[in-house]
Amino acid sequence: MKSIGLFSGYIYLFLGIITGIAANGFLKTTEGFTKLNPTFFCLISIIVCIFCLSKAMTVIPVGFTYATYGALTITAVTLFGIFKYNQTPNLYGTIGLVLIISGVIILNLFGKLK
Repeated sequence: MKSIGLFSGYIYLFLGIITGIAANGFLKTTEGFTKLNPTFFCLISIIVCIFCLSKAMTVIPVGFTYATYGALTITAVTLFGIFKYNQTPNLYGTIGLVLIISGVIILNLFGKLK
């Protein structure tokens, strides 16, 4: 039964990541919350994101959940910025992203709770 709960936790985490990417990726299109439709989309997306993260945290430890969410959302929004807005990170930005992703992989593979 616990494995079913863990699986649902990761489903919620995945949904939180997707909606977090949507909310953050399209935030620029709100033009400082002056455009109604993109603002509404971003607000709904971030509310769903927070809800999904809170559900994931009932099963997955808080640190693991938020580290995974943060790293994957930061990376995806950076890629979104590259493709949609032609905002390419420099060498140091790229190294930073690689370190963020590496850190989360290490945390999820080898991190243990006491």
